[in-house]
Amino acid sequence: MTPTPPTTLGVVYDVDGVLRVAPLRRQWGRLRALATRGPHDRRSLLGMQRVLRTVAAPGAEVYFLTGLPIRLARVVRAALRHDQYPPGTLLMAGRRLFSGWLFGAGLEAKRDALERLAVEHPDVSWVLVGDDAGHDPQLFADFARDHPDRVAAIALRRLVDVVRSDSPVARDDSPPVVEAPNGEEMLPGLRAALGLHEPTGEPRIDDWFLTEQERGNPATRLRPWTEGNDVRLRVHGHAYYATLAERLAATGPGDQVLFLGWRGDGDQQLVDDGPTVAEALADAARCGTRVCGLLWRSHLSVFGYHVTQNRRLAAALRAAGGEVLLDQRIRPLGSHHQKLVVIRGDTDPAGDVAYVGGIDLVLGARDDIVHRGDPQSVASGDAYDRDPRHDAQLELRGPVVRDLHEVFLERWIDPTPLVRLPWHVVPDLVHRLPRRGAVLPPPTPDPPAAGRCAIQVLRTYPRRTPPLPYAPWGERSVARAFIKALGRAQRLVYVEDQYLWSADVARVFAAALRRAPQLHLVAVVPRPHADAGPSPAMIGQAEAVAMVHEAGGDRVQILDVENDEASPVYVHAKICVVDDVWCTVGSNNFNSRSWTHDSELVTAILDEERDRRAPADPGGLGDGARVLARRLRLELMREHLGEPDDAALLDPDHAAELVRSRAAALDAWHAGGEQGPRPPGRMRRHTPAHEQVELTLRRRWITGPAYRMVLDPDGRPLSARLQRTY
Repeated sequence: MTPTPPTTLGVVYDVDGVLRVAPLRRQWGRLRALATRGPHDRRSLLGMQRVLRTVAAPGAEVYFLTGLPIRLARVVRAALRHDQYPPGTLLMAGRRLFSGWLFGAGLEAKRDALERLAVEHPDVSWVLVGDDAGHDPQLFADFARDHPDRVAAIALRRLVDVVRSDSPVARDDSPPVVEAPNGEEMLPGLRAALGLHEPTGEPRIDDWFLTEQERGNPATRLRPWTEGNDVRLRVHGHAYYATLAERLAATGPGDQVLFLGWRGDGDQQLVDDGPTVAEALADAARCGTRVCGLLWRSHLSVFGYHVTQNRRLAAALRAAGGEVLLDQRIRPLGSHHQKLVVIRGDTDPAGDVAYVGGIDLVLGARDDIVHRGDPQSVASGDAYDRDPRHDAQLELRGPVVRDLHEVFLERWIDPTPLVRLPWHVVPDLVHRLPRRGAVLPPPTPDPPAAGRCAIQVLRTYPRRTPPLPYAPWGERSVARAFIKALGRAQRLVYVEDQYLWSADVARVFAAALRRAPQLHLVAVVPRPHADAGPSPAMIGQAEAVAMVHEAGGDRVQILDVENDEASPVYVHAKICVVDDVWCTVGSNNFNSRSWTHDSELVTAILDEERDRRAPADPGGLGDGARVLARRLRLELMREHLGEPDDAALLDPDHAAELVRSRAAALDAWHAGGEQGPRPPGRMRRHTPAHEQVELTLRRRWITGPAYRMVLDPDGRPLSARLQRTY
């Protein structure tokens, strides 16, 4: 009798390679992988959850196979749920923990579990998923040999040899075998092997935004996202400060002004011949507005930090009836980097507004589109920053204002002492700085809907001791949100960033570039000072830039910007636009410090309104181009390229090619002695750090690790670092 061919798919995922506690052999392999760096090292768990969800989408059952004994089922289930794997059934194949699983035994037990599964489900064709660091290649090959018509595909994450071209599993009569160093790069091959297509159709908000579970911080009071918000772009400090000054001047009795900052310079003017930061906030306080702020206390001024400036602003506002706390509740060598102003009215919630982005209340930030620098800073004796500066902020109205109010309040009511180290406590006592904030009322209800944008508030908080009440295990929703959005990118990722330093962050972009062969990455970063010698940070940037170039080739363009007088413009903006659909503006940089170690605040935006200009759906997934995201990208690219309108920039391929040609023309003009008319635009090819820095043994093994410990520290728990997850 001829057996009935399988009619449905099932998935078996060997999870011994993804659990935080792993057999000794796997832990040793993770430590080796952690110490291995370079553009070819793409090993991570990135995208494995999406691999399972994609294969299971047609209705396939998912089984999680492990060599652990049944008594640890609850622990395994909790770990899988914590890491956002889809629901499924556990196959606990082990009997003994220390004498078996811990030392890598369990092949026969797993083989027996697969055999039982095959008998119990004779109509299922299996997709076998695992990695090459344990038993999986042999286990899956044996099962496919014994059941040649019951295996639809084998998917192996490469950990042992990431550059291997042949497969230890594949034979002439074997099912399709897909191998890749991470799930993102595995996904296209697995889709092709199974005949699955990229899903298209009516998009959902959670296709882009993190769900409540995906945020990974159940202690927060923030909602997953809010809808009905209005977003206005305030590109450049000149535009933002003028708007902020006008709104502060309109506050009155019973209103609230709440702000978070990295640094506060009270003598920074908000408008020409207008009030300074200290004057504007103090005037609001004297009029009866409740003015409260949290500034990073900063490290000692002897090391070049700005505790003196923050103390001055705190003292000026205290004298006017306001209250500013200098907050040092951070990890060692960390900082509070969030930048936020929330203004809430006493009687008219429709006037409530919040400002989020990369612009602090500091000297040097009030530049404009001409980029000649902040007039006050250029003329000042304070050399904090006299360079022309490019930055951006968002003005937000609607229900999101309440969530941003909660962000402030969570930190304000944290009972942990603001400072604990003696060399912090004593000076603060001398300067009579408050040790705790006054009681603030709970946030008032949502302001009314004001627009058509959905907004997700994202943060970074490290795991620290004592734990943060609102993020006891830390929060890395900034990193998780970028990972999710880049996993959907198809055509163009446009980035403006102050650093682009970390290989761990670059690995996420590199995986997207390998997964999507039409994807362009255009990144605008600051130009290093010509007289600056090689710095430790260049080693980090060398790793990051080399990794994305190795992945995307000429689809990757790293650029910097100069003004019309050829002076470098310091890019301080923190912006990302993916396929003209999803965009972010915030305080985060693309480095490990911002994704794991310091406090950061970002808003991700999905505009409900579509931009119907061709291409109406750049990514081809049914999302359509969204008005706000496309407007943000086009406004920035028009400025940098000197384009009078949007026509040449709408199509991602055309925009990328125009960037390349304009940058090449300007580079050639400079190389030719600046003869003839200056070509249009301000973008120039950013000289990659690996061309500036010779990676000697000393820099690789001494300077490099020191840079990663001090300048770009990693705030993840060790288990997450070993797994390269967030």
